[in-house]
Amino acid sequence: MQRIFLLAHLFLLVVVANSQDLSQVKYTNGSDLTYYSFTTDQKIVIRITSDGKILEWGNYWDKGYYNYTPGKLQQYMGRVEYYGAEADSINSGKVKSIGTSYITYYSSFDAATDKGKVKSIGRTNLNYYSIYENEALVGKLKSAGNTNFTYYNSYENIALKGKLKSAGTAQIAYYSSFDDKKIQGKIKSIGSTTYVWYNSNDRREYQGALKSGNVEQVVAGINFIIM
Repeated sequence: MQRIFLLAHLFLLVVVANSQDLSQVKYTNGSDLTYYSFTTDQKIVIRITSDGKILEWGNYWDKGYYNYTPGKLQQYMGRVEYYGAEADSINSGKVKSIGTSYITYYSSFDAATDKGKVKSIGRTNLNYYSIYENEALVGKLKSAGNTNFTYYNSYENIALKGKLKSAGTAQIAYYSSFDDKKIQGKIKSIGSTTYVWYNSNDRREYQGALKSGNVEQVVAGINFIIM
């Protein structure tokens, strides 16, 4: 009995040690989703776009470092491998592993909306919205491990269409087309955290800039970066 318990415990440790957790979501201009960040057990950050392309990777830039910028990464100096001629033609040359985390991709034989996109990062499997979903969602990241992603569909307000609606339990709301033109489509709230932006009634040099709300805000365990 003790042996069975020990084996189960060791298996759990292996799974946890090789899991990649969603750690960051970044927005540019307060409205455009830039990337999702996944942090490995080696503290390596791997970033992908909402349509499944690897954007960059590296180590976190400590807040205490000079010239710290939210989301800035240090170059990863460890081992990085790439797929060669043995891989599917659409994935040849893509990143195969970063440190101990292996990365796989959907092949040319998969659905058109999945082809060439990241399929897994370590033990975390990634799925995307198919052509049978609402047109504003097609091809976007649907889930990563146990984290689900929803987006505003094509029937929503024009300023919201296709934007991230939720990441896990974190709900995101935006200013609509009925709001001031300088803040349309910008983040209004993430969870219980609200954001206020300078509008067209403010000084010209401030218009569209963040007026109140943190540039970095952790909601439901995810660090949202609003630049």
